[in-house]
Amino acid sequence: MPPAPQPAPSCPQKPATGNQNAYIVAWFLCLVFYWLQYSTRSAPSVMVGELVSAFGLTTVGLGSLLGLYYYTYSLCSIISGAAVDRWGAKYTIAFGALVLATGTCLFGWGNEWLAALGRLMQGAGSAFAFVGAVYLAARGFSKQHLATAVGVTQCAGMLGGAMGQSTVAWLIHDVINWHFFWIDTGGMIAIVAVFIFFLTPSEHKAGDAATHPTGSMFAPYRSVLSNPQSYLCGLCSGLLFLPTTVGSMTWGISFLTQSWHIGYHEAVMRAAMVPVGWMVGCLALGYLTDRIGRRKPVLLGGITVMALSVAAIIYLPGNTFPPYVLAFVLGVASGAAMIPYSIIKEVNADEVKGSATGAINFLVFVMSAIVSPLFAALLQHLGHGQPLTGAQFTQAFSFGLAGIVLAGVLTLFLQETGPGGKPDC
Repeated sequence: MPPAPQPAPSCPQKPATGNQNAYIVAWFLCLVFYWLQYSTRSAPSVMVGELVSAFGLTTVGLGSLLGLYYYTYSLCSIISGAAVDRWGAKYTIAFGALVLATGTCLFGWGNEWLAALGRLMQGAGSAFAFVGAVYLAARGFSKQHLATAVGVTQCAGMLGGAMGQSTVAWLIHDVINWHFFWIDTGGMIAIVAVFIFFLTPSEHKAGDAATHPTGSMFAPYRSVLSNPQSYLCGLCSGLLFLPTTVGSMTWGISFLTQSWHIGYHEAVMRAAMVPVGWMVGCLALGYLTDRIGRRKPVLLGGITVMALSVAAIIYLPGNTFPPYVLAFVLGVASGAAMIPYSIIKEVNADEVKGSATGAINFLVFVMSAIVSPLFAALLQHLGHGQPLTGAQFTQAFSFGLAGIVLAGVLTLFLQETGPGGKPDC
């Protein structure tokens, strides 16, 4: 039986136009931060051979190293959400960008221990990007355009994800070695952090923070995590993220080269079509939910198309559809994973917007943190240490398809929060 609907939160006060514009500028800078952090998240998929050789790792070892990202990302999503609610965006987002910059440089040092530390720092710093961008979007845009703004935010991330595969593959094989890619990217992120610090509006929360104990910064989570709808949003979105975070962005190129016997560069371009599709899907599906004033029908439609495209990829021969089509369709449909991010903000009170985003990010990426090494271990078990075949990849990826179907079931229990489903403010 569906959980009882939560009381609708009161309508927020709209900021003054000048201040609203300042938040939009800060949101745009945070999009650049988010774009760069997604590049660092997906880039390892195009340098698997280089990383295995440099660090002397097995398949499971590399999967575990790369999966460290999701442990700190999920944990720091909670911290970042509470931090922006308590201290505002100016300091917290700039701090997160500097942590990511440091971790990105460390990963390129060529030492396994430093790479592990760097990957942990990448996850920690990256957690501030999306949470901060949504926090700023909620203050810069009206409620009627929030889902579209969230879609544009994720669109920027997916652009970074696509470039983290297609562009980085070209860079590390034709322009610079993989070490310098990481160090140079870290320098770019540090520059962005400086711009964020100076151009993000101050919110004068520091004085209030000084009068409350440190533990009170997590008080908003009491409200968010006592709402059953928050867990449904997190589980639904998390299951829809797995085919991209663990599937496409980590093992997609290996699947295409070893199962479909596609050349490396062609496999890179095909895998990059998934985040390109996300760019379209996040924006289009976010706009569509705002346009029709409903969240659930668009979410269910995206889940259905996503399940069909994943089934076609893993069960049908590689030449059944024209190149790039399935990956692009999967990416477009995967944009539905962002709709629960709008829902969780709308089923919780306005004063806990940052914490609501932090909570769903935590739930989503703790799932990726758990599944990433387990999936690598499953692949190694199925392959018995030998190159994987198409049948073995199909067995492993079938679990992702089952997760998509489960997400569709959970959607039935979500509360409809679109503007067309309740009185306007």
